[in-house]
Amino acid sequence: MVKKENLRVAYSLSSSQDSIDLYKEWAPTYDSDFAIKNDYRSPFKVAKYFQRYSENFDTPILDVGAGTGLVGQCLVAQKTMEITAMDISSEMLEVAKAKNVYSKFVTSDLTKPLNIANDQYGAIVSAGTFTHGHVGPEAFDELLRILKPGGLFVVSIHSEVFKEKGFKKKLLEIEHLITRPSFHMVSIYGIKSDKKYGNGKVFITVFRKKVFRQKFL
Repeated sequence: MVKKENLRVAYSLSSSQDSIDLYKEWAPTYDSDFAIKNDYRSPFKVAKYFQRYSENFDTPILDVGAGTGLVGQCLVAQKTMEITAMDISSEMLEVAKAKNVYSKFVTSDLTKPLNIANDQYGAIVSAGTFTHGHVGPEAFDELLRILKPGGLFVVSIHSEVFKEKGFKKKLLEIEHLITRPSFHMVSIYGIKSDKKYGNGKVFITVFRKKVFRQKFL
């Protein structure tokens, strides 16, 4: 039986297996039990800023921590796009498949090296992945590796972990590889939320992978 306090459980996860176990149980009711009931707005905000900053809607997009496909739904509501859904939970991806918004599905653990070639995606989006108990800033190295030069990166980072868990530090470490990030602080939940989980905020973080031109002598 799904626990009532699934978000609090999610925020306290300590291993990949914990994530697999929780989302296997939560997948069938995630949308109704959490997203709809709490007016979960982060996916919509990520899609909004992707559309604001993107110069190419025809590029292959990777939705990291896609879950049940909420970001994908928001993206294709405006235009048909080629989107790959990646998540650690195969059960969550099964729910996403039923929505018919993704072209491919990849079950992967972002805490480990990805079995994906370099420079594969023109954009990476994510909502709800870089937060308490989930994926840390170390994943940025692999995500940048598979992002094409000039590719767009639009993800939500929970404000409470931004500095505490090293995201701010990581962005400084990779500043030579990316354009100057833009940060947009937005509410995780909308006005229809019952405020069960408070007034949490995320930074919608936007940057591009730099293009390095080879010099010929």
